[in-house]
Amino acid sequence: MTRVRQIGDGSLTSGEIAGTLDSSGFFKGAAVYAMALLVWLAALPWPASWEEQARERMVTEIEAEFRATSSATGKITLSPKVKQTLLEVPRHLFVPASLQSAAYENRPLPIGHGQTISQPYIVALMTELLDPKPEHIVLEVGTGSGYQAAVLSRLVKRVYTIEIIKPLAEQARRRLMAQGYTNVEVHVGDGYYGLPEQAPFDGIVVTAAASHIPPPLVQQLKAGGKMVIPVGGQFLTQSLLVVEKSPQGEILTRQLLPVSFVPLTGGH
Repeated sequence: MTRVRQIGDGSLTSGEIAGTLDSSGFFKGAAVYAMALLVWLAALPWPASWEEQARERMVTEIEAEFRATSSATGKITLSPKVKQTLLEVPRHLFVPASLQSAAYENRPLPIGHGQTISQPYIVALMTELLDPKPEHIVLEVGTGSGYQAAVLSRLVKRVYTIEIIKPLAEQARRRLMAQGYTNVEVHVGDGYYGLPEQAPFDGIVVTAAASHIPPPLVQQLKAGGKMVIPVGGQFLTQSLLVVEKSPQGEILTRQLLPVSFVPLTGGH
């Protein structure tokens, strides 16, 4: 037990008290323990936010679906770079506020004007099929909410995205700018005709179903490039296709699996 002695009138100076207490080693040891506890607590990981936990669950579901569809797609699992991107991009900021609680469910969601944000699995698959590289320039046809463009922007040098519905394009532009996606350029126009002034593109991803592969997009695809596009009527079977242009300019097409997209609209 620590005893504090009385001297003279019974009072001790602060220095005398400190010396007396330190002589026991008790308070000195307590201070060391407290400091060690603070260091240990600081080193602990912060609890994940609900968004981070939801994204992790979403990615787990996507990977399960990749395994289930690998015989059709040739993709067994997510690449590390795409997986990390999906874990980081805040999908809940690309859907209406009333649907944010459902943002990380593996299903499409309405975003207004008769359009949807694609199922996360489809976003991941189309991204993987495009085989994006850091030096690539990519065109997206059908900006929608801007989520697919945000995903691609972390994987390529620059993304050009075109949306025919002006209010959606303006919303996506504001949303992407607010989140710091400075390498995404949003255009308003008919995506069937692409963006010839920015062509050729290393990759093209089309997020609405066309009745056929648009010739202007094929022309704007760089030799060695890939286009991922759903093809088929709105009320007919749609298929996800990968269109590749060989270094010699030959067009090769692979049909992967049935899908369901909103139709590609426009004057064509």
